[in-house]
Amino acid sequence: MLFNLLRRYAIMAVAVPLAAAGARKLSERIEAKRGPSRGTRVLRQGADFLSGLRGQKQKKRRRFAW
Repeated sequence: MLFNLLRRYAIMAVAVPLAAAGARKLSERIEAKRGPSRGTRVLRQGADFLSGLRGQKQKKRRRFAW
């Protein structure tokens, strides 16, 4: 049980931020080379989703978007 808890912590603390940073960097490089596309947008959205899993960069959601 303790091993599973440590494994889960290691994944959330190390692997998820690295995957998000890698996806964001890959998206930036592809956009710099070929321009914006659906694939680069998906990579960026995936990186945003992964960073949201850890609680980083959460925006305040306002009802009327002021």
